[in-house]
Amino acid sequence: MPTDRQLKTLNTIHRTVIKLSGGIFGTTFKGMPTLMLTTIGRKSGRPHTVVLTAPIIDGDAIIIVASRGGAPTNPAWLHNLRANPEVQVSLEHGPNRPMTARILSATERDELWPDVIAAHPGYADYQKMTTRTIPLVTLAPLADEIEAQPI
Repeated sequence: MPTDRQLKTLNTIHRTVIKLSGGIFGTTFKGMPTLMLTTIGRKSGRPHTVVLTAPIIDGDAIIIVASRGGAPTNPAWLHNLRANPEVQVSLEHGPNRPMTARILSATERDELWPDVIAAHPGYADYQKMTTRTIPLVTLAPLADEIEAQPI
């Protein structure tokens, strides 16, 4: 299991590859699209950006997994979005979009988990590595953004 320092280093490298290649490299990982999720630190109040995979995209909704590689604790970004669910998301090196994050209920998570595993079986391995139930999060456009789109 990777350490905090290793996770941060890998994330920094991934973000740098995406940026330097102009999105040519790093916008997919293990067959899934990647996104950059920017949360506001619950303690620092500063923006924090991580690269994550999106195993499920359904219209404008994006499902992400708070697996942290099967670690026994949730990732920091999950705690940040609990404190402030308004986030910025750049899907596959696209423009930043304001979105709202919502942690799925236990029932919603259990219903969706088989679809997540179908998209990437590695998530099942992560779940086996930890005693915590790995949370699923849905990202949806802000209501203002939906209303502003032409019909």
